[in-house]
Amino acid sequence: MTLTQWLLLPIFIHVVLTAWVGIRTVTARIASVKAGKTRIKDISLNTKAWPDEVLKLGNNFDNQFDVPMMWYACCGLLVATGLADAVTVVLSWAFAASRIAHTVVHTGANYVPLRMQTFLAGFAFMALMWAWFGLRLFVIG
Repeated sequence: MTLTQWLLLPIFIHVVLTAWVGIRTVTARIASVKAGKTRIKDISLNTKAWPDEVLKLGNNFDNQFDVPMMWYACCGLLVATGLADAVTVVLSWAFAASRIAHTVVHTGANYVPLRMQTFLAGFAFMALMWAWFGLRLFVIG
């Protein structure tokens, strides 16, 4: 595989993760309505009315579109500028691993201190990726 493929493979993995969480969210929402735990009129304007287990999934699904978008942009720009290297590949994989860990914690036990640690680790990997890209683009070459 090429360096670009190694850089982008974690994005494909994240897309699969996001789809999986999305499917679980929809399935849980349908089951909640069918079981009578949730009434459509209660969630039509306020999604906080879902039961906690459903809400965790929905919140995690939403999280997959926050910080990861900055990672997607960085990876795209690294490819476009030809500045992808081993450092960015490692950071890309580390970010993807942190998103998987965050999802496992968030949709499982939801232990907030651990969830925050996994989130902050991912944020740090993404920030380091941007910093390294900036150094490569404007300083190192």
